[in-house]
Amino acid sequence: MTEATEARVLVVAAHPDDEVLGCGGTLARLARTSAVRVLILGEGITSRAGLTEEQMAEQVAQLRRDAATAAVVLGVPTPTHRAFPDNAFDSVQLLRLVHAVEAEVAALAPTRVLTHSAGDVNVDHRLTRDAVEAAVRPLATSPVETVLGFEVPSSSDWNVTRPRFAPNVFYALLDHHVLAKVDAMACYRSEARPAPHPRSEQNLRALARVRGGQCGREWAEGFELVYQRVL
Repeated sequence: MTEATEARVLVVAAHPDDEVLGCGGTLARLARTSAVRVLILGEGITSRAGLTEEQMAEQVAQLRRDAATAAVVLGVPTPTHRAFPDNAFDSVQLLRLVHAVEAEVAALAPTRVLTHSAGDVNVDHRLTRDAVEAAVRPLATSPVETVLGFEVPSSSDWNVTRPRFAPNVFYALLDHHVLAKVDAMACYRSEARPAPHPRSEQNLRALARVRGGQCGREWAEGFELVYQRVL
């Protein structure tokens, strides 16, 4: 998929690191040609057992610092953060999630929106996708021309009961885009994992190879087309 210089791209992710895992290489590719904005809805840590309130607050703050560092690596602005509860978006009225997305749409007027696949294991991912679909309904006044769903290793690939992620849109990547994705993921010290975990450097590179092979390129990231307005 090619990008026009006037493209405005909004990424809506459930947790810190999802923006890197789902479309980090694409963000690195788009950084010089498009206006990019990243919204992270969840705080990403408080569902983990055994943490005191003080520890949770520090880890949330650290994740936000990691997200800012990862954004520098990718060449995009620091993400906007909301603080919806980790792995508990289903305890929040969906309308609150929709309003959070709508605020970013109003701020950027994006032509493209990238968000989660509908079939992910993680409930926060699925509700983020639902919120995006509600927030970018194809009204005549909407600036959004394209909505794409991305995969998140360790959520999309661990789904065994819902429709599996099946990419039909690809962003071809160069070596330095893949390296930026890998380096950005390494910024998330609490989230990166060693091989053979799906979030390991080795598996991220392997997935980029597979997606590249699916579109006739050396490297790529794959997306599911959710909505496309033909002008």
